[in-house]
This record gives sequence, C-alpha cells and structure tokens, in this order.
Amino acid sequence: MQFIDLLSQKDRIRASLLKRIERILDSGQFIMGPEVTELESRLAAYVGTRHCVSCSSGTDALLMPLMAKGIGPGDAVFTTPFTFVATAEVISLVGATPVFVDVSPDTFNINPDLVGHAVDQAVQQGLKPKAIIPVDLFGLPADYELLDAVASDYRLWMLEDAAQSFGGSIGGRKAGSFGLVGATSFFPAKPLGAYGDGGAIFTDDDELYALLRSIRVHGSGEDKYSNDRIGINGRLDSFQAAVLLEKLAIFEEELATRQRIAEAYSERLQGRLVVPRIPKGYRSAWAQYSVLAASTEERDHLMQALQQAGIPSMIYYKIPLHLQKAYHNLGYVAGDFPVSEDLSGRIFALPMHPYLKEEEIEQICSVLLR
Repeated sequence: MQFIDLLSQKDRIRASLLKRIERILDSGQFIMGPEVTELESRLAAYVGTRHCVSCSSGTDALLMPLMAKGIGPGDAVFTTPFTFVATAEVISLVGATPVFVDVSPDTFNINPDLVGHAVDQAVQQGLKPKAIIPVDLFGLPADYELLDAVASDYRLWMLEDAAQSFGGSIGGRKAGSFGLVGATSFFPAKPLGAYGDGGAIFTDDDELYALLRSIRVHGSGEDKYSNDRIGINGRLDSFQAAVLLEKLAIFEEELATRQRIAEAYSERLQGRLVVPRIPKGYRSAWAQYSVLAASTEERDHLMQALQQAGIPSMIYYKIPLHLQKAYHNLGYVAGDFPVSEDLSGRIFALPMHPYLKEEEIEQICSVLLR
C-alpha cells in the first residue's frame, strides 16, 4: 500500500503529458517557456488573484516575498512552531528573527488569540514586529478572519503559507488569496504536485508582483544582465509547468475524492481517535489525514500495528520547531508552546491520496479499531 500514490495519477495524464513534453523538447525552451506563462495565468484564475509568480520551490515562494518587502535583521516575523521547518527557515535566511506562536488544539493552525502576546514579547526583546506567516496545516486554511484583524491591530503584513492547502478554501475563497501575498508548494507529495520541486506566489499588489518577478531572476531590471536588486535563481522549468498543467485539469475531481476519503476515515475512526475537525464553511485540501492518539505510547503501538499489516504511516511533526537544534539560539524551552508539544507527541498521518481504494480504507481502519 502506498502512503501517496503518484503512479496511478501518472497513468491518467501520461498521454497528454507526453505531448506537452515533446513540444518542449522540440522548442528547446526548457526554462520559463510558454508553459510557465500558461500555468501562471491558470493558477491566478483558479486562486482568484490578479497575479501569480511561479518559482523553483515552495521554500522560494516563502522567501521571495520577505526579500521583496525588505525584511531583515532586527525584524520579528511571527509564525507557528508546529509546521515544516521551511516556514521559519526563510525568516532566518533573510536575517530576521522567527517568533513562534502556539496553535489551536482543534485545527492545529496558529492561534490568533496568542499573537498579541508574542508581539509584546518581541518588542521587549528589541525586535521590530513586521509580518506574520500563518500556515494552512495539512490542507486546512487558518482562521483568516481573526488573523486579518490581529494583523491590522499590530500593523503586520501577512504572508499565507499555503504550501499544503492549495485547493482549500473559506466560504469559497481559495487558499493562497489571503493576506498581502500567498505562497504554495508543488513538491510531488502535495495535493497539486510536480515531478520535482516548484512553487507559486499569489498577490493582488501590482508593485509587489513586479518586485517578485525581478527577484526571481537574480534581481533583474530591463533584462537579465541588468540587476536592480539582490535576487535569487528562482525560475520554474517548463517540464514542471507541463506536469502541473495536466494535473490541474483533473485537480477538482481529485479534491472531491480526497474529501470522500477523509469522510470515510472520520466516520469509521470517530471515537477511537481524535479525527480532524473542519470548521463550517472551510474546505481542506487534505494534504494529509492526521489523527491524534491518546498518548505517545498508543501512537507507537498503532503505527507498529499498521506497519505489521503493510500499511505506511507518518508523523507530521514529531519535533516542534522551537525545540529543533537549529533554533536553540532563540532560547525557547520545553513547555513554551504546550499545544504544539502535545500534538507532536500524539499525532500521526494515514495514507491519503485520490486513488486510495475503499477496501484499503477498510483495512486501515480495521487495524486501528481492533
């Protein structure tokens, strides 16, 4: 059994994808070819923003807006400790300081009620509060109604980390469209994934759009040999754009299937484990289906039972960022973010992809229930 099945999906798009790849081979436009322009147009239309800037990874999609906004040493950027390291890593890469805010125990997303206290702490440390990066964990968008109000109160601009939530929504408004700018990832395991690294940035801000396009190509000005600012090599290659265009054509169908699978899991496992809670009006992209055991010991026991039955499972995330060795210098200690620490000790993820069969769902749940 596969934790994420990319081969069944490949069989669906193989013929049309090969035609696109042949066109790229014949054209010789391997980087930033017409497929990239087409993809950006379709992604912007899907998300509902004026602009989309594709890039080479989800990490670059987070890094580039920070560079464009001049975030640097002495600045505080607020985010969650219960996420993949890239979210905090980009803050450190521009020389700013990540300031962590604990998550809500029901959604696993950043708790808006705790942001104000974190801002006060940052000011006491001599930092300048500048921005906030909420993470749409496991596919579920964060609480942007409350976060918008908090960001306004503390004069923070917001970068939505939609690396896991592309396709998710709140009241019909798509993930990636919240805040000043949104960023997503096309890592192969994501709901919309390439066959390599890739990412995209979304914004309605014309000036920011122009800066992002410049930063993507070494800070280029009138041409790539005219450099107006420090940038990166953040371009998307044409092959990955071709893959994403073909996957985008079946994406809504796959999202609907993910939703049915999540409902099937929750119906069977409710009462045995803590299953995901999706607030009214929200749609998750179901990048992962994660559940909570009663304890670390029970989690280990259940994961071992799954393994013995030939069923893969994963832990996202077993060490919260404030306790990672890379962030030892920030001075956080165990107990600083109790919800994130508790979740890290009990959470584990089950196979989730649109090609999971009903009999496989039954097999997974039967192992957990017995």
